[in-house]
Amino acid sequence: MIKDYNINDNITNEILYCTSKVEKTTRMGSIYYDIMLQDSSGTINAKIWDMTPFIEDFDSKSFICVSGNITQFNSINQLNISGCYVVDPSEVNIEDFCPKAPRPIEDMWAEFIQIIDSVENEYLNKLLHAFFDNEKLISRFKANSAAKTVHHAYVGGLLEHSLSVAKICITLADNYPTINRDLLITVAVLHDIGKIKEIAAFPENDYTDEGNLLGHIYMGAEMVDIQVRKIEGFPKTLANEVKHCILAHHGGLEYGSPKVPALIEATALSFADDTDAKLRRFSDLLADAPDGWSERSDYFLGSKFRKTIV
Repeated sequence: MIKDYNINDNITNEILYCTSKVEKTTRMGSIYYDIMLQDSSGTINAKIWDMTPFIEDFDSKSFICVSGNITQFNSINQLNISGCYVVDPSEVNIEDFCPKAPRPIEDMWAEFIQIIDSVENEYLNKLLHAFFDNEKLISRFKANSAAKTVHHAYVGGLLEHSLSVAKICITLADNYPTINRDLLITVAVLHDIGKIKEIAAFPENDYTDEGNLLGHIYMGAEMVDIQVRKIEGFPKTLANEVKHCILAHHGGLEYGSPKVPALIEATALSFADDTDAKLRRFSDLLADAPDGWSERSDYFLGSKFRKTIV
């Protein structure tokens, strides 16, 4: 498994999924290929420095059987490929190449449904059930990641992130009576619903054409608007508040939100979303460095970390 690779390991005939392949040029003008490979345990960057007869040409989004050796660059494992060939997808078990959430999906789903059912407002409850009584949407929601790489980038990641954000929001609502609890829970549950359209299913887990053009924030607000229009008597002001929270959940224009928070619920949602994403990423970094400092350069958090010494 990729997570078990160590420096100087020789890799022989390992089947991996290629998530990306980019042709680049060295400072000396030589062509090489920069590649990302994946299995269920994680990802690894790979390089092809020379196209030899032992290397069969392949495209991204394909399964390849690779051989090579593990080196390190900036303290991060890297695979130098010396040989590879394309593998037919019918010959592999797709699930073996999809990273999975640390918690069982059905356990998270049961907790998620309890939170949905705790929403007492008639219209918000109907809105949530308009989404989560749809078996096709449920299947996709359970299987999707919450991001391509930065946080919760595994099967069940979108469910895990949405559940965690909702739980944080419940705590905030319990501590600040000004917050409309039902509204905050609703937007916590739905804030990333657009990601089922923005990010393709595993093993691809890459941005769709629609996702690149529109983004999950806009698409999520649009999906909510479509369902709101189907619910007779849904208050216009409440509908606008729900959509505003989704449009503002990244907290600022510089982070991709088309609106900055103008409601306490939108502010609370943006804090909860940011907190869960960053602490999940922090946890992932610590897992990669169990005995010391993480040496990984990470733009999302901008530092290196170690576990607390007890």
